[in-house]
Amino acid sequence: MALWIWLAVAALGGSFSVVRFLVDAAISSRTAAEFPWGTFFINVTGSFVLGWFVGAGLGGTTLLLAGTASVGAYTTFSTWMLEAHRLGSDDDRRPLLAYVLGSLVVGLAAAAAGHSLGGVL
Repeated sequence: MALWIWLAVAALGGSFSVVRFLVDAAISSRTAAEFPWGTFFINVTGSFVLGWFVGAGLGGTTLLLAGTASVGAYTTFSTWMLEAHRLGSDDDRRPLLAYVLGSLVVGLAAAAAGHSLGGVL
């Protein structure tokens, strides 16, 4: 793999992790602290965009840079798991179930919608 690709992955990954931080901070400052709406929004929109890229037929280096480096740095599975664990440590498990099931159902629906839209545009 060429050096420029490695450098582009690093630059895009770093940039989109900052975007994730800013989006999460903007949403979290406007919503209830109990439910992690910022991470939920980030992972759902990232699922949509990645589905769109795949539906549009991106592949090779383009998918590596757009999908892995950009969307991969923007979305966050580890934070999702940490927040799910935090929600599960309370006596009321309903927020945990809403977060986990909501993330899976809405995330899969967003990926499917993005994939469909990507195939059309």
